[in-house]
Amino acid sequence: MNLSTLRNDIPAGVVVFLVALPLSLGIAQASGLPPFVGLLTGVIGGIVVTMLSPSRYAVSGPAAGLVTIVVGAMETLGSFSLLLVALIMAGALQLIFGLLRAGRWISLVPGTVIQGMLAAIGILLIMQQVPVALGYQGEESLSAILSAGTDLLSPASALVALVALFIMWLWTTAPIKRIKMMSYVPGPLVAVLWGSLAVIFGDRLLPEGMGSMPRIALPQFDSVDELGAQLSRPDWQGAWRNPSVYLIAVTLALVASLETLLSQEALKKLKSQTPVPSPDKEMRAQGVGNMLSGFLGGLPITAVIVRSSVNVNAGARSKVSILLHGVLLLLCGLFFSDLLNTIPLASLAAVLLYTGYKLASPALFVTQWRMGLPQFVPFIVTVGGIIVFGMLAGIAVGLMAQLLCSTYKSHHNALQLTRYDDHYVVRFHQNLTFLHNPRLQLLLAQIPDNCVVIAEHDNAEYIDPDVRAMLADFGASAATRGITLNRWPVQI
Repeated sequence: MNLSTLRNDIPAGVVVFLVALPLSLGIAQASGLPPFVGLLTGVIGGIVVTMLSPSRYAVSGPAAGLVTIVVGAMETLGSFSLLLVALIMAGALQLIFGLLRAGRWISLVPGTVIQGMLAAIGILLIMQQVPVALGYQGEESLSAILSAGTDLLSPASALVALVALFIMWLWTTAPIKRIKMMSYVPGPLVAVLWGSLAVIFGDRLLPEGMGSMPRIALPQFDSVDELGAQLSRPDWQGAWRNPSVYLIAVTLALVASLETLLSQEALKKLKSQTPVPSPDKEMRAQGVGNMLSGFLGGLPITAVIVRSSVNVNAGARSKVSILLHGVLLLLCGLFFSDLLNTIPLASLAAVLLYTGYKLASPALFVTQWRMGLPQFVPFIVTVGGIIVFGMLAGIAVGLMAQLLCSTYKSHHNALQLTRYDDHYVVRFHQNLTFLHNPRLQLLLAQIPDNCVVIAEHDNAEYIDPDVRAMLADFGASAATRGITLNRWPVQI
């Protein structure tokens, strides 16, 4: 580290902090937890995980993609303390994955399943945050709004959320992008600032409308004891005999590892690093971070591509930018709680709605459809499976759908029949097993009498005995049908 890197890292760290602040608060709020939990998680990811991570640019912290898992886990377990035990177990599993060098297996997960997982997370995030954005006062979910009518909705919250969404959209338009200074001010931060200003001035101008709007509630810390009192503790005694804790731990470990490694792969396309960061070391770093987060009362941690890409685009040169963002989050939570408490939940919900839309944009579904049914079917099955059955089961269903589609496509293209006048060429493009019998039988049935059949089987180093038996039967009847065989792969 030298003066030249500091000149780049300090501004980059400030920009990453400005992006991470509203996301950390919003993710905690969306998880049904105090906003301080989101800041705590961001501090652990920004400082502890960064010091252990092999990447100079990957920013770790609470991830929007895990919100639905956290919410579902707390509903299943009944308490945040039990979830913390599952998080510690998940971190231990990630540590074991890294020690076993399991990072290389990320390449086995199909892109369609990954895209389906991200799209499903986006849809669930939208479904979860629409009631918050509308200021819904009930305890039910999105479905309850349709039957409850408008009595329990807050027009002020809806207005704040709509303007916040408009601001974030505006920040993606060409006129704003052409203003260089605007690139250093993240759209989500401006949306959150708008919400704070609406609360501050709304309390004075329209106290009846704005006074009841839900907002952030960060505690003030006058001593270390008060800080410690805000930290939740894992409930070890209630966890050991609860099988759901173990299932949730496995789910968190797998999904968090998947999102981290995918972020690392995406980051390679933005900024090359020498040497290339080891995925196994990254998983070990994430495992330690999640274990510490579970002990201190935080949320699950992953490497997040949104914050990482902001870090790279802001000109970061080393880990100093990420460490600085973690320190700023810590200082903000300790000393600026009064300022953060002016942020309405509706503006944070808008930030997460926008994040969910980017994960599940209509363009993504159109792109997957245009890639053909073998790509679209596993994608849409993964989306539906996660929404209906949950994250782990949905991913498993998507993997099964991809396996079936790939197997069908592979078997369909393994054999080819081509006609040249009265000559027919049967091509074997790969090794053949008994699963290819129906396709082979269909092609052989298309060959008429009194013709020449040529077999090209150089690419098939192995032919299953059942396939050989079918080829032998065809060869035995060839002479009576006036068919001449050339290079037939079995003896007649």
